[in-house]
Amino acid sequence: MPNQFDIIQIVSEAGLMVQFVLLLLLFFSVTSWAIIILKFRYLRRAFRDSERFTEYFWKNRDLAGAYAKSKQLKSSPIARVFRIGYMELKKVAQTMMSESRSQAGRGRDELTFLPAGADTIERALRRAINSETARMTQMVPFLATTGNTTPFIGLFGTVWGIMHSFHGIGMRGSASLAVVAPGISEALIATAAGLAVAIPAVIAFNYFMQRIRLLETELQSFAADFLNIVERDILAGKGR
Repeated sequence: MPNQFDIIQIVSEAGLMVQFVLLLLLFFSVTSWAIIILKFRYLRRAFRDSERFTEYFWKNRDLAGAYAKSKQLKSSPIARVFRIGYMELKKVAQTMMSESRSQAGRGRDELTFLPAGADTIERALRRAINSETARMTQMVPFLATTGNTTPFIGLFGTVWGIMHSFHGIGMRGSASLAVVAPGISEALIATAAGLAVAIPAVIAFNYFMQRIRLLETELQSFAADFLNIVERDILAGKGR
């Protein structure tokens, strides 16, 4: 029908610059939605496996068993941080034993190595947390870039389309509504497309960053608790 609003026809009849802008917005839209789907699934698995691991860890208090469990829960950032800390703990314990044996004849106490060992484990945990934070935030900044830039890209397409329309009006020497309206509507499609791409990207970015900050807080808390257990019970000789 002549009066039917057909977006496909409007886009097909748009100028080359407007079509290029719409194609660029399509790229941003497809990429951002792919990131949204992938990151949503990743964070959902990360929270689920982290909850399982922390429940097992505090219920059993067995570091060797927790290490084996952490290998099964591969999507848990907390489990990966624990693995790094546990392996560093084993290295420190072996070093303490060697140090104790070498200094046994000189009467040196094994506990004098405790501060350096705890600092080494703390640095390993900090590096692991930074690595997990970088992993969780990977690709998320693209959503912020999409939300910030696509409205302006769409606006650029609109401005260019309006300029093209007014140039056509000047060439024809006619300024009737029937002449102006099609070009204006064609140009405004770019702005609408830019907003349609930006809005879900901004919503997803804010949601993901809130979830990542929550998981990062849990990582910090678990690392502090694990370090306290190491200092109090293990390196001090009260545990295994």
